[in-house]
Amino acid sequence: MENNNGRLTGNSGVPVDDDQNSLTAGDPGPILMQDIHLLEKLAHFDRERIPERVVHAKGAGAHGYFEVTADVTQYTCAEFLSEVGKRTDVFVRFSTVGGEKGSADAERDPRGFAIKFYTKDGNYDLVGNNTPVFFIRDPLKFPDFIHTQKRHPATNLKDPDMFWDFLSLTPESVHQVTILFSDRGTPRTYRHMNGYSSHTFQWYNADGEIYWVQYHFKTEQGIENLTREEADVLKGTDPDHATRDLFDAIEAGDYPSWRLEMQIMTPEQAADYRFDPFDITKVWPHGDFPPITIGRMVLNRNPESYFAEVEQAAFSPGNFVPGIGPSPDKLLQGRLFSYHDTHRHRLGPNYHLLPINAPKTALVRNYQRDGLMSSGPVAGGAPNYYPNSFEGPAPDASAAPPPVSVSGWASRKPYSHPNDDFVQAGALYRDVMNDEERARLVGNIVAHLSGALERIQLAQTALFYKADPEYGLGVAEGLGLDKQRVIELATSSQ
Repeated sequence: MENNNGRLTGNSGVPVDDDQNSLTAGDPGPILMQDIHLLEKLAHFDRERIPERVVHAKGAGAHGYFEVTADVTQYTCAEFLSEVGKRTDVFVRFSTVGGEKGSADAERDPRGFAIKFYTKDGNYDLVGNNTPVFFIRDPLKFPDFIHTQKRHPATNLKDPDMFWDFLSLTPESVHQVTILFSDRGTPRTYRHMNGYSSHTFQWYNADGEIYWVQYHFKTEQGIENLTREEADVLKGTDPDHATRDLFDAIEAGDYPSWRLEMQIMTPEQAADYRFDPFDITKVWPHGDFPPITIGRMVLNRNPESYFAEVEQAAFSPGNFVPGIGPSPDKLLQGRLFSYHDTHRHRLGPNYHLLPINAPKTALVRNYQRDGLMSSGPVAGGAPNYYPNSFEGPAPDASAAPPPVSVSGWASRKPYSHPNDDFVQAGALYRDVMNDEERARLVGNIVAHLSGALERIQLAQTALFYKADPEYGLGVAEGLGLDKQRVIELATSSQ
């Protein structure tokens, strides 16, 4: 085999020019479908585990409803949000992200918070987490990130070097890392945590006016978290505690509920906002965009079959309804492809026909036929092509979203927004946490990071120092690192 001089290549052996930035139309995007490297990387990643989900493998779910409590028709023409008091059936799946199906509910890990709205215009999926930010902002990095959160390819063990090596080389992750190792890193139960869209989405009204929005589902049970010590006990004594808690609460009639609050931004505000509104590693400070309450979600029915309803539930951020659409968020753009793709791999090309995934109040009429596990209505001799002259279903131009302008040269561009990756993580540490919370944050990080190589400890601690000097030096002290080396490493790379 000839030496390729250490060059990274795709599966066909063609050299890769950039493995950190997706191919976009202008800056920041959107991403172009001609980015074959991104599609190849995501498609391969989606097929690396069978039959369980690649991520969010272990979860729990329940049925319920969403009720509109405030008029939002000035912002969106979505039918299920069209009037105060309107109720829509939902199915919600909670999950841990990195662990296998047999992992413990008390692991320090983000929690998935996915909602399927069964609307009259078809199913709308909101696929979020219990944190308002994420580790990375470009989908090209996602397979690599998840590999580091899984098991070592040789030992099949969790590996702190893998975990922290990637994060220490990815400065944009420091905000989410700070949240993950804070008190919020291990919710006590699924009922006692918030859910966030994390991504920015587009709303548009009947006049075609566009707004950028973020969703915040605030638990009405109150926030409750586990300490590191409590979580360690539960992992051994009751690894399914959160799954059991959700089922038992609903079975007893103690129905969990969440209040939906929205942050809303106009395109004019987004154009010159101090943070990139489409960067998933950043939040919109509430002082700039105060959340408004628009609805309430209640879960009041347990699944009858875990496999049929929870395990086979398939959510996709690409399932939109008129009135709601995507934003230029790069990570979201990658997810729009990846979720449908991984469901087709895991459940088959007709996964959308399974009862839990099929629309309840909308009629599906299209020209897709056959395929593995086809279980839809028999179409007989009706046309399976379009256009046709036999009165088959036709497109409805009124369902089109407003046009969005894109421009720029197609190339791989690194993130260019002027605000750095450390501002919000530092503010979270200094201004939001109290002394006790800061101490627990540092203790949680030290307990985990201590298993990594010293050079990786130094690199990661330098990122914490950049967010806030006290933060970095506290971690350095806990790890027994030379503080001066941390300072030099942090300041030399600024």
